[in-house]
Amino acid sequence: MAESSSLHLMKSMEEPAKFARDSSSFLSEDQFLCSICLDILTDPVSTPCGHNFCKTCLTLYWNNTQHCHCPFCKEKFTKRPELKINTTLREVVDHFKNKGDVDKPVILCDVCTGMEVKALKSCLDCGMSYCKSHLESHKVAKLKKHKLIDPVKNLEDYICHKHERPLELFCRDDQTCVCQFCIEGEHKNHNIVPLEEESGEKKTQLRSLHTGVQQMIQDRLKKIKEIQNSAELRKRNTEKEKADSVEVFTALMRSIERSQAELLEVMEEKQKAAERQAEDLIKELEQEITELKRRDTEVEQLSNTEDHLHLLQIYPSLCRPPHTNNWTDISIDPHLSVEPVRNAFSQLQKSLNEELSKTLNEKLRRKELKMMQKYAVDVTLDPDTAYPYLILSADGKQVRCGDTRQNLPDNPKRFNQYANVLAKEGFSSGRFYYEAQVRGKTKWDVGVARESINRKGPITLSPENGFWAVVLRNGNQYEARASSPVPLYLRQTPQKVGVFVDYEEGLVSFFDVEARSHIYSFTGQSFIEKLYPYFSPRNNDKGKNSAPLIISHI
Repeated sequence: MAESSSLHLMKSMEEPAKFARDSSSFLSEDQFLCSICLDILTDPVSTPCGHNFCKTCLTLYWNNTQHCHCPFCKEKFTKRPELKINTTLREVVDHFKNKGDVDKPVILCDVCTGMEVKALKSCLDCGMSYCKSHLESHKVAKLKKHKLIDPVKNLEDYICHKHERPLELFCRDDQTCVCQFCIEGEHKNHNIVPLEEESGEKKTQLRSLHTGVQQMIQDRLKKIKEIQNSAELRKRNTEKEKADSVEVFTALMRSIERSQAELLEVMEEKQKAAERQAEDLIKELEQEITELKRRDTEVEQLSNTEDHLHLLQIYPSLCRPPHTNNWTDISIDPHLSVEPVRNAFSQLQKSLNEELSKTLNEKLRRKELKMMQKYAVDVTLDPDTAYPYLILSADGKQVRCGDTRQNLPDNPKRFNQYANVLAKEGFSSGRFYYEAQVRGKTKWDVGVARESINRKGPITLSPENGFWAVVLRNGNQYEARASSPVPLYLRQTPQKVGVFVDYEEGLVSFFDVEARSHIYSFTGQSFIEKLYPYFSPRNNDKGKNSAPLIISHI
């Protein structure tokens, strides 16, 4: 039985088309397929939602997913179900598998004539298949050495065509099945092994291939989940961005409507002022007209008088020109001044720019901080590097400077002159981010340092000396310690400082976490060593700077 299977497998290796399994008999029966491995169910188990999977497939799937859900319908389970083999379904599947054997071609005995009798064995030496009764002849001593296998239809494929001997051996040099006589001729001195041995190795390889394919399936299922999660996250982010955009544009439209109302109000006021001016001018003109009419009446009466004495007496007052305004250059401008409109649009443009700048900068700062926080690392202070006056918390997350020097070994890693300490974790690639709380301190240093920095004696903080740091001195003097210190003028006092490093880009950036504002960036740096987070709480300055420097949990 084993020899038959081995020989068949070897022939299959030579003829891939024959080795391929005809799956048409079961792929149409969906109820017997596992939707994970797409093969006939093995040790079937059922989920609470009623779908069936191979026990191993479902276990591997859940081991590689964050949330427990059905791989088919995606129904989520609050608690991971206990998997028990569905014995009834397994019996049905086994019956279905065995049913496939009925469809295999029936091999008939080559000796029986006049009736069809199923063969029990095929003989590679005789080249014939025998039923149980005719197989009795092979019990005699002469035929006992014949090679018997399970009955096969294509018996000639199992016999060497050149020597007409059973193919019992495998030539590894030529990757072909051979007989005993072949190894004495053209396959002489070749690497020859028994068929069963080569078959065993190929089976091992196939099992490894099967495991690899299963892992590839799981990797792709995991990738599907990852893509689905990313798509869902993208959808949520898009909805949030849409809501934020609506909010921004609503604010801008309110600003425009407000500016429009203010402009219309100004224009209305100017119109009313023009109307009042016109009314005043008309009133004044009407008064002058009344006065002139009165003068004209007097002149007309005097010109017709016979009282010569009265005429001469009153003439001097009548001949003087009446007191009137010069109306030549006085008018009402019929055209509306464009100045209010220009001013309104100028003010609108300014407020819109301010609103957009404020909103967009806030969004960009928020996004930038969120992006950096994705690269957050767990940082712990290294006591072997700590200056002897420094006091570290038990969890390695806080450090302050004490008044008493501790009796610590002066190892090569320890700072011996300044109140400095490094983190245990070093980074030589990629991106990383951490945050340090500096609330209540009047002095501090925060940044990163390369592994080979000088730790003994005087130290100057600068990139040339392996330090990329931002510092506070005297309560309000902030500096970036570049080649020459760069004063930093911050709008508010940082309570928590974020440090972001992109190793390949040569970037070290500092941020005020609570204000979500950028403090300073070292750019264009070249890193070739490990970088370690660097801290210094500085001395306690007689209690003025006694607050600890704390590594924040993000």
